[in-house]
Amino acid sequence: MIKMFASDLDGTLLNYFHRADRVIRAAVREVTESGAHMVIATGRTARTGASQGFGDLPIEVVGSNGSIIRGTRGELLKAFVIDPALVEELLCAFPQLVFECVAPDGSFLTGTLEAWMASFAGSSGVTRRAMMRRNRRRALADETMHFEQTPAQALAHDICKLNVRTQDEGLKRELSAYLADHADALVNAPFKPVMFEISSAGVNKGEGLAWLASYLGISEDEVAVYGDGGNDIQMLERFAHAYAPANADEEAKRAAGTVLGQSALYSVSRHMVRTVRRQRGYYSIG
Repeated sequence: MIKMFASDLDGTLLNYFHRADRVIRAAVREVTESGAHMVIATGRTARTGASQGFGDLPIEVVGSNGSIIRGTRGELLKAFVIDPALVEELLCAFPQLVFECVAPDGSFLTGTLEAWMASFAGSSGVTRRAMMRRNRRRALADETMHFEQTPAQALAHDICKLNVRTQDEGLKRELSAYLADHADALVNAPFKPVMFEISSAGVNKGEGLAWLASYLGISEDEVAVYGDGGNDIQMLERFAHAYAPANADEEAKRAAGTVLGQSALYSVSRHMVRTVRRQRGYYSIG
């Protein structure tokens, strides 16, 4: 009996244009109306399902790679905070980079909007264009995003995740080396290798979902998870009911064990609906 469905967004649940369209929203509505929990498990800085295009659907959020967990109304349930001394050391060691310091009460960026947007310039294709549009809209509309923050200003908040991109290969190597030297305290789990997504060691989507399941009184064998990329590996490995779309990274497919169709063809939403309907035919979710 699956009582919790948890899915990554980009490349997994969302459509080709990285949006939750009417087909996807209808599937999520059927899941929640069956009595099961629907959870967004994402690297995004997501506060509610509504902020990700799901309207008024009751969705829990395991955001920022599992470091910030919220209920269906956006209320904070749990935050896994990075050691402030490590955050300060990292920001001061790489002043050339624009770090997005993600906290439960907002994102605090160590550079200008223009410098932050410029860090995405080396990406290509539809993913880049969609990400650029989404990020610009978010930056202009989101009052919780604060630019040109000093390390001291950022450290006035509980930082749970650090996002950073750079096109400079030398800086990439230096930052990778720094993180390797601090692997006992920090982990980098990006959805794609072009980005650094840093949180406390041991914090990931799988850990966040396990915490939420326990909080809701749901056992781990009653959870189904879906993911396609590097930051989904621990989640896919942890839960017995794990699925990856056909377009997923090979490592994600191996971690999941079961591969569905292409995400752009709604393979994840269709699988969730089939599961709910099969269960509804024989069981009731209490």
